[in-house]
This record gives sequence, structure tokens and C-alpha cells, in this order.
Amino acid sequence: MSPATGPASNAPLAPRRHQARRERVVGALLFACGALSSLTTVGIVVVLITQSLGLFAEVSPLEFLFGTRWSPDLVPRSFGILPLVNGTLLVAAGASLIALPVGLATAIYLSEYASRRTRRIVKPALEILAGIPTVVYGYFAIVFVTPILRALFPAAGVFNAGSAAIVVGIMILPMVSSLSEDALSAVPRSLREAAYGLGATRFEVSTGIVVPAGLSGILASFILAISRAIAETMVVTMAAGATPRMTLDLLQSVQTMTAYIVQVSLGDAPSGTIEYRTLFAVALLLFLITLGLNLLSQRLTARFAASYR
Repeated sequence: MSPATGPASNAPLAPRRHQARRERVVGALLFACGALSSLTTVGIVVVLITQSLGLFAEVSPLEFLFGTRWSPDLVPRSFGILPLVNGTLLVAAGASLIALPVGLATAIYLSEYASRRTRRIVKPALEILAGIPTVVYGYFAIVFVTPILRALFPAAGVFNAGSAAIVVGIMILPMVSSLSEDALSAVPRSLREAAYGLGATRFEVSTGIVVPAGLSGILASFILAISRAIAETMVVTMAAGATPRMTLDLLQSVQTMTAYIVQVSLGDAPSGTIEYRTLFAVALLLFLITLGLNLLSQRLTARFAASYR
């Protein structure tokens, strides 16, 4: 038996077998994690749908979706969810008016104007805001923002949509600024240098070259921030009030979809009742809204994405 074909020649195969075995184990673990996440999502959707069907067996889906009065626990009962949707979108729109332009301006400053030292200080400081518990934001809205609004606008209520919108806007600001700054920083330096070579100013480069080039990431941050504002719970529960109404007045008390979910989850509605099932119907609609925003984000990202080679 020659040395090339002896037992010693099989020795290098053992480490490769062990490595292949480890790769299979790691692949199986990663697949299990992905499957668990998918099954959890499927389970949540199944629960929401099955419980919501119990409500729609007694309430017309058209009345639920297009009704303008929400009173599931008072006689005469009404199950029109539009007042809750109105309150949710009113707070989200007010928060967007604050967070989107300020966040984009902050991202442009950090990406194009700030020095490296300033960026290392300001960006982490902004991201700290994202780590503050939302209940703290809620108390901030009640004890600080609301008194200022009531001093400026005497017609404002103790609970009002404006206070919630301002604080939610502050809360989602780090998300907009951080993600938008990442998108702007990913734009190749060669585009900036080409524009400067043609005599463009820094402002012209920022607004005419860098922002359009990073538009996909900016839009994705906008949609993500709006989704976060729509799904916010504690701030709107504590600051916006619990009065479902159709209004565009930020100084009035409103109730959002998440605030109603909190109200029902306190245990006042017995399990299995129609009031209890409204919890799942509202949650299902909220899930569909956020899902639609995520799909819109992906569509916009695919449409405006730029490829640099």
C-alpha cells in the first residue's frame, strides 16, 4: 500500500466532516429560528381573524369599516371604527409634520455639514431618545407639553391630540434622522465630487444630488416612522384621551385604535362578549394598516432604488 493511498491520507477528511456537520447543525438552528418567527406571525394572524369573525357574525363589516360612531359598550351600541381611525391618523399626521422635515434636515446636516467629531456626538445623542420608555414620553406630554398648549390655546382640553402628536413626533424623530443619515452616507463620494467639480455649492449638492440619490432609504425611514407613530400606545393612551370622535381639531380629545385596545385589555369586557371581540377586530385592522404601509415602503424602495457600479 502506497503512502498516497494509506490510512494517513484520510486524516484531512475528518476535520472537513466535522465542519460539514457543524454547518448542517447551524443551518438547522437558523431554519428553526426563521420557522418559529413565521409560525408566531401566522398564529397571531389566525387568532385575530378567528376572534374577529365572531364579531362580524353579529356586526356588518360595512358598518364596522364605514360607521362614524364608536360605542360598543353603551346602548344603543355602535361599531363604526372610523372615529378610532380618525384619531389614530390625526395623531400620526401631526407627529409626521414634526418628525419628517426635522429628521430629514438633521440627517442632511449630519451627512453633509457636520464634522466627524460632531457626528459622533450628535447621532448617538439622538438615538438615545429611541431608548426612552414610552410611558416616560406619556408623562412628559401630560406634565410639560399639555400645560404649554393650554396656555397658548385656552380651548385645548386636558387631554388632546396635539400634545400626543408633538410627543410622538419627538419620539420617532431619531428613527427618521438615523435611517435617513445612513441612506445619505451610503451615496458614493464620487457623485459629490463630480457636482463640486462642476461648481455646485454644498447646499446644491445636498439637495440636488445626495437627497435624490438616497431617496429610497429616506422614503423607507418615513414609512417606518409613520408606522411607528400609528402603532404607538402609551403616549396616546395617556395624553390624547379616550373620546372617539370624528374631528381634525388637534386641541380636542380623541381616542386612537391602540388606546382602545388598552382600554379593553384592562379587563372591563368579559371574555367572549361582543365588546371583547372588538379588541381583536380593531387589532386586525391596525395590523392590516401597518402591513399596507410596509408593503408601500417596499414598493417605493424598489421604484426609487438606485444602483451604483
